[in-house]
Amino acid sequence: MSKVKLDEIDHQILDMLIDNTRTPFTDIAKKLLISAGTVHVRVKKMEEAGIIKGSSLTLDYVKLGYAFIAYVGIFLEKTHQTKFVLERLNQIPFVTVAHITTGKFNIFCKIRAKDTNHAKNIIFKIDDIDGISRTETMISLEESINDKKRLMHTIFNEL
Repeated sequence: MSKVKLDEIDHQILDMLIDNTRTPFTDIAKKLLISAGTVHVRVKKMEEAGIIKGSSLTLDYVKLGYAFIAYVGIFLEKTHQTKFVLERLNQIPFVTVAHITTGKFNIFCKIRAKDTNHAKNIIFKIDDIDGISRTETMISLEESINDKKRLMHTIFNEL
């Protein structure tokens, strides 16, 4: 698969959209001194190339009462149970991310909860899934880095 060629205008458009996916194309166009039609065409080109995959909304979970974050490493009895376990994890809405991993854990997931008691109940639900032999939980004290732009700029410099 070949890399898609992006120029500096594409980089700047992506930079602004990462800050706020709802930024109107007209605002981007004004800042870049190009037409809104040009922004639209370039965004569409990046969507068709698979560089842009939808857009997302960022919620403040603390304000919604879900400030507690934990990471749960899952050990499976047998690796062929991975798909089954992932399907069960997907039924627990508080499991927000799950990765199949190498190394210590078979699956590594992120949970969001209201507090430690709520997290305990979620972890017990995870432990009850058939095929899981045990779990190991790490509590997040603080999300210190969550910066998509640094990686994006590094990738742009490599292109």
